[in-house]
Amino acid sequence: MRDRGSRSPGGVRGSATRTATQGELEASSRERCDICHPGASSGGPIRNVWRMAFDVAAVRGLFPALGDGWVHLDAPAGMQVPEQVATAASTALRAPVSGPGGIFPASQRAEAIVEAARRAIADLIGANPAGVVLGPNSAVLLQRLADALGDGWMIGDDVVVSRLDHPANVAPWQRAAQRSGTTVRWAEVDIETCELPTWQYQELVTPRTKVVAITAASGAVGTRPDVRQAADAAAEHGALVVVDAAAAAPFVPLDITAMGADVVVVNASAWGGPPVGALVFKNPAMLDQLPSVALESGARGPERLELGPHAYPLLAGLVASVDYLAGLDDAAVGPRRERLLTSLGSVKSYQAGLLANLTNGLRKMRHVMVIGDAMRRVPSMAFTVNGVKAEEAVEHLADRGVCAFEDPGTHGVFAVLGVGEVGGAVRVGLAHYTNASEVDQLVRAVAELG
Repeated sequence: MRDRGSRSPGGVRGSATRTATQGELEASSRERCDICHPGASSGGPIRNVWRMAFDVAAVRGLFPALGDGWVHLDAPAGMQVPEQVATAASTALRAPVSGPGGIFPASQRAEAIVEAARRAIADLIGANPAGVVLGPNSAVLLQRLADALGDGWMIGDDVVVSRLDHPANVAPWQRAAQRSGTTVRWAEVDIETCELPTWQYQELVTPRTKVVAITAASGAVGTRPDVRQAADAAAEHGALVVVDAAAAAPFVPLDITAMGADVVVVNASAWGGPPVGALVFKNPAMLDQLPSVALESGARGPERLELGPHAYPLLAGLVASVDYLAGLDDAAVGPRRERLLTSLGSVKSYQAGLLANLTNGLRKMRHVMVIGDAMRRVPSMAFTVNGVKAEEAVEHLADRGVCAFEDPGTHGVFAVLGVGEVGGAVRVGLAHYTNASEVDQLVRAVAELG
């Protein structure tokens, strides 16, 4: 393998109030949360509906990292960090901050940062700040939740997971089930389309089902399943619905109630925030019913699932990252929740056109197979190149200044699809700052492999 650090990238550089009532916000949120309204979007090209309010050149100017000249199509691994996020974190590092519980300014500042972070995530998900648990990432938080819930399971109970989900929303439930003797039941993926047929949940969920874990979007193949249909099946039997929205949150408006979710998990790094995760409970009262992992006895609410002190500078960056999302559309007005819905709607429209161009460009090539054909998706995709191993393909792309990942196809949805038998898959994903010329650069580079 050649030394990646010696490459000279050939990427294209980029450039740098109405007050709504609570009822209006809730109605608007339900209408625009297309995680739960599958009919609201089309899978075909929608170039003609790009929102002029989304200025990609201006967005690119917010990201100092884009000055390296590379084409960053590695968004499924986390977006680059906007300047305002880095500034917020570094400012918090320089300011006096102490532990919570004191009457002096440094302690009060720490408490204010934590509460601001809870409010920011609540605005993003359409939830109550009192139900927001903060932690290192979604995998750690889901493991804590699975450990807490699993203590009450027994032989004869079951949990439902899916082949489409990231291991972060599968492995914790498998471990908890193994300890208690609980059965793990699987929702299967359509190997042709990579859809997750949610009608199967009517058969999978039983009166003994404790948890239904499902993704709001796959960061591997982009599929966005009908979460609400699966949640409705779970609700018939009183099962807890845990939704992994890590791959969906950067691209589509979310609403915990409209999804039918009991718990939603996200990672801030997915949208350009710091490495912080959040576990959001629709009903905050549920937290006091769970076993506590806190170091101090008597912890209440979210603190029961928060282990040790918070990383306050990272939480300050988290708040700034949600504000960044809310400002992606210059036409967005009103409270932050309303601005988030507007801005993410614009992001979705803009990226649908880019994704259509990328998909169409790759599908015209006889030597390329795009994996899946889901009608609803986030802008992540995977493809294989006939006669070329994925490892070689990403080396070729890197030589042309394009950041992409290989997946050997040994686990997750790619293992189900048999991707490992053809040398693995190339994974790419669009970000808020991706522009049309970068998509064209990827398409040209892949064409050279034929």
